[in-house]
Amino acid sequence: MHSRVLTFTGIAERQPAYPYAGPARAARLAAFVCLTAASAQLAVRLPFTPVPVTLQTFAILLTGCLLGSSRGALAAAAYVVEGSLGLPFFSGGTGGIAHLFGPTGGYLVGCVAAALVAGLFAERGLTTKPLGLLLTLIAADLVVFIPGVVWLGAFTGPAKAVTLGFVPFVAGDALKIAAAWSILVAAALVTARVREQGARENRAARN
Repeated sequence: MHSRVLTFTGIAERQPAYPYAGPARAARLAAFVCLTAASAQLAVRLPFTPVPVTLQTFAILLTGCLLGSSRGALAAAAYVVEGSLGLPFFSGGTGGIAHLFGPTGGYLVGCVAAALVAGLFAERGLTTKPLGLLLTLIAADLVVFIPGVVWLGAFTGPAKAVTLGFVPFVAGDALKIAAAWSILVAAALVTARVREQGARENRAARN
């Protein structure tokens, strides 16, 4: 049984109803887990907030748009679980369950939700146009902050949570969204051209 899914390229693909089986799919999931872990290592600690600046959100946006909702959420969840179990996947090469229950734990949960949302939007064809892709990335990025700021508020108070956990990251996240948008649009253009060239060559071979 298969479901028809539109990816960010706007090209319909056939995906199995059980999207986790098979070595190729497992390898793709593992690659995006590693991408997210590597992105989290590029961290800058700000002196006034417990929330570091990382490229983790950038990787999560790519994960959701490229893998879809189920695979994207699974890859993000695997990243969080493996880091919580002690692998050095979190910012600065750290790990452990304390991160999940500490001030920044909500952002980790938000990463899973963001990958899910980005994937859902992609599957519904909302990312087939550049503007739709941009709005999808913005929405998914904001999803990271919702549980992040709410959970941070339990440690700092609601008012301070917004000041410490959202405002300082707006400019940086705008740059990450722009970078993800540029990469995805470029990848879509290249993919479309390669497939168009392949289709022309197939038609020529049949004539």
